[in-house]
Amino acid sequence: MLLEKQKKLTENKIKELERVNRRFQNRIEDIKSAREVTELGKTLIKEIKERKIVRLIGKISTEPELEVSLRQLENLANMNASIFIGGVGLTVEMDNVKNQKFDEYNSIFIIIEDEDIQSPLMATLQEGKYATIYYRGNHNDSSPYYKILLDYIQENGLQIIGDSIERTIIDHYISKDKEDYLSEIQIPVSY
Repeated sequence: MLLEKQKKLTENKIKELERVNRRFQNRIEDIKSAREVTELGKTLIKEIKERKIVRLIGKISTEPELEVSLRQLENLANMNASIFIGGVGLTVEMDNVKNQKFDEYNSIFIIIEDEDIQSPLMATLQEGKYATIYYRGNHNDSSPYYKILLDYIQENGLQIIGDSIERTIIDHYISKDKEDYLSEIQIPVSY
C-alpha cells in the first residue's frame, strides 16, 4: 500500500536525522570539552577505549593530498565530512615517529559513531595507554609537540607500540579565530 511505503520512508528519514543530530551533539560536546583544556603543551597519559573508524591507508604529505584523501574516504565510506568535523584524524607510522619524521601521514580516518555503518574500510584504534598532548594549531604545527611527547616517552621508560594519531578538534571549519584552534596527538605506549 502506498501509505505504508510513505510511512516507512518517513521513519527511515527520521532515523537518519536522529543520527545526524547525534553527530552534531557529539561535535558540540567535543568543542565544549576542548575549550576547557588547560593543559596545553603538556604530556598526559590517558587510558583510551577502542574506537571504531573507517580508514583510508595511503601516503599524505601535503595539504592538497590531505583534501583529496578526505574526499576519497568520504566517497568510499559514503559519509559526509561536514558532520564528522572533530572526528577526522591522521596517523603517522610508528617508525616515522621514532625517527622524528612527523610530516608524512600513512592514513586518514573518521571515527564512527553509529554501530550500523558497514564498510570494508572499517578498522579500530586500539584500546590502551596513550601519551597525549594538546596544542593550539593544526597538523602543520605538530612537530614541536611530537618532540615533547618523544622526550617524555624516553624519560619515563615507555615504549611506542603503534602509529601515532593526530586529531584536529577545532579548526577553520569551526572557528575563524586561530587562537581557538586545538589539536591532539596520541601515541600508544606501554611500560
